[in-house]
Amino acid sequence: MLDPHRPTLRYRLDKGDTLGVIWLALGSVALTEIAARARPDAIVLDVQHGLWERASMEAAIGVVPSDIPVLVRVAENSPVAIGQALDAGAEGVIVPLVETAKQARRAVDAARYPPRGSRSGGGIRPLGDFVDYVHAADRAIVVCVMVETAKGVKNARDIAAVEGVDMVFIGTGDLALSLGTFPNFDARHEVACSKVHAACQAEYTLCGTFTGSLDAARAKRERGYRMVVTANDMDVLGKGFAQATSGFAAREKAAPAAALPPDGVYGAPPALNGEARP
Repeated sequence: MLDPHRPTLRYRLDKGDTLGVIWLALGSVALTEIAARARPDAIVLDVQHGLWERASMEAAIGVVPSDIPVLVRVAENSPVAIGQALDAGAEGVIVPLVETAKQARRAVDAARYPPRGSRSGGGIRPLGDFVDYVHAADRAIVVCVMVETAKGVKNARDIAAVEGVDMVFIGTGDLALSLGTFPNFDARHEVACSKVHAACQAEYTLCGTFTGSLDAARAKRERGYRMVVTANDMDVLGKGFAQATSGFAAREKAAPAAALPPDGVYGAPPALNGEARP
């Protein structure tokens, strides 16, 4: 969670790092703790499409060491959604479905305290050291807005130019749906992503993108994207379970059938009071 004296996320981005993040949607605090042990550059809690609720989000942020920043993809571009994520201790928000500069300014406004914005003061964690938190928050909090529609691509440069937008993050899945290319991420999709990236470079705004594999994350890092997804919980668990199940089944088919053990080992149950079990 955000340490007002050492805002890790802002520091890492300012010094030019590309962040490889773990993306968590399943709403598990225990899984968040396990993910943090892997020491990723950052962790993203997906509230928009994930299973997180207010209490579980707050608890998950609490189990992550303060030197690993947590961002929240909020459910919507609203003061309540953004304020709750920041009050829980997130160092940044990822705001979905931003299509215009006006919508981007709305997200920035909700993430900043007056007089720079309209964020309400409160929350359990900020009140622990509220004076220092307020002094640090406007500088420390990172605002990422998602471009993930054809309209957003068209307005990408205007969005990237909004003061207070720290990063434009490309939502590749929704973008494919909007462009009519889903489930294929074809040339039109790549051109759209490149346009967003170029717009960000023109406005000196950071650009990140959702990546579905480690290889894709490495490739996007080489192309200058500043935040990519190295793993997400649904894929890691799903592929791990599938690999274990298929591996076990394959070995069973390859090996000869084992002889059954004699009765009394774990076959027929032993007698009870001189009588057989039913």
